[in-house]
Amino acid sequence: MTESPAPAAASALTARAQEVSPRIVDDILTLVRQETSSYDLPGLATGLDLLRELTVQRLGRPDHEHRYPGGECGDTLTLTYAGTGTGAGHVLLVGHYDTVWPTGTLAGWQQPGASADGREKLGGPGIFDMKTGLAQGIWALKLARESGAPLPTVTFLFNGDEEIGSLSSRPVIEEAAQKADVTLVLEPTAHGAVKTARKGTGIFQVTATGVEAHAGLAPQDGASAITALSEFVVAAAKVAAPDRGTTINTGLFRGGSAINVVAGQATAGVDIRVSSEAEQVRVDEELDAIKVSDPRVRIDIDHAWNRPPMTLNAASTPLLALAREVALEQGRDSLPDTAVGGASDANFVAALGLPVLCGMGAVGDGAHAQGEFIYPDTVPAQTALVAGVLGRLTRPLRG
Repeated sequence: MTESPAPAAASALTARAQEVSPRIVDDILTLVRQETSSYDLPGLATGLDLLRELTVQRLGRPDHEHRYPGGECGDTLTLTYAGTGTGAGHVLLVGHYDTVWPTGTLAGWQQPGASADGREKLGGPGIFDMKTGLAQGIWALKLARESGAPLPTVTFLFNGDEEIGSLSSRPVIEEAAQKADVTLVLEPTAHGAVKTARKGTGIFQVTATGVEAHAGLAPQDGASAITALSEFVVAAAKVAAPDRGTTINTGLFRGGSAINVVAGQATAGVDIRVSSEAEQVRVDEELDAIKVSDPRVRIDIDHAWNRPPMTLNAASTPLLALAREVALEQGRDSLPDTAVGGASDANFVAALGLPVLCGMGAVGDGAHAQGEFIYPDTVPAQTALVAGVLGRLTRPLRG
């Protein structure tokens, strides 16, 4: 199914990645300097144009490309480069270019100091999650091409709405994954480990509808939506079961019209993470069963399960084994895998029963936090790893 290069070829690939590492880091910083908040459509459009331009600069014009309008979300772009081997396989490289950071964050960003052991760090909004992975993926194909080895067809899929649930890009991702033989998601690693299991996510909106009244003249006539929703939120937190991998976090709460009015409406945004479909069912049932003390207030729950749980499915097991073989050939001691609480677009692919590896990108830490950073000394090895895997997928991994 796959062909292993000679040790000399693997060594040459890692050496070349080390040689061009400063250029890869320059490309990473170029992407970071263009802010791409999930909610800034003009910024996203500019960021995607920049990403496409960078890809074409490094790889030439694609054999096929398509831009899918995102509506209220960032657009999704696919760029396909034809393979060079006989009966070449097809690899999908997925990465999102949107970030959680509001536009303007970059101006006040403080660069991190070196780590305790003196290792250099580079910081910036989205540098870890996941602009480093984007640049490394582009360079991985470039280095694989330079090696002269036969290569699979490679499709890049860049989406601009992953941080808000991939609401527009999900069907594009699923269709592209079904056309490919394997999918590699360029999300950051977990301290160097690839991610083979991720929690499923729910993005629930809870609305409380009460009765407005004057807070001083006739408070007894009112039924506070804020009070009722507060009761609901406290009760919902008790539905969490960390020992089963289920967490519940109310991250947004809004309500009321004025300080002297008993609130007629309130809403809450609730983030739910589960490790199994059974927990999805339990959470749904127990949230629906919550009662608030004032029967005049109506509670409506939008059960929006966004991503299914991801596990290491049978189709992905040989892909993990292949990546580990490549890592050993390139001089690594090991390539660990792990389960994480966050979700990604890999969840969609795994749920289809297709082969996928996630966390093929940056090594660093601090996703979604002001301390977000990468270790630039890991950029060559991570880029070479993806390039090496591409070189081993000259034939389909699955039938």
